[in-house]
Amino acid sequence: MKLGDTIQSADWKAEKHVPVIEAPDSVKADEVFQVTVSVGKEIPHPNTTEHHIAWIEVYFKPEGDKFSYLVGRFEFTAHGASVKGANTGPAFTEPSATFALKVNAPGTLIALSWCNIHGLWESSKDIAIA
Repeated sequence: MKLGDTIQSADWKAEKHVPVIEAPDSVKADEVFQVTVSVGKEIPHPNTTEHHIAWIEVYFKPEGDKFSYLVGRFEFTAHGASVKGANTGPAFTEPSATFALKVNAPGTLIALSWCNIHGLWESSKDIAIA
């Protein structure tokens, strides 16, 4: 078995676990642009002690390159846990992050998210160079 065999994907508009990548379709080479990744954009994902998104990773795979490159990892560590019990804590992080990126070749952004109950989920978005 390979790790890739365990990664699930679906349309994020119909499945609450799929990471959503919001970025321009086309960018200028070596010019900074914004990327937002989130889980639960269309259908909210629970954010409870028992059921939550723990992290999202974003990779860039340049067109024609064999490898992908990790460009960001975002951990969401507050899910309402406290010494008083599950879901009684003072903080709940939402699985969303915005970061700046620049690339010098066209390629694909790939996002992976980890749900503590339902495992790994992925999505991708092509980025062209204008």
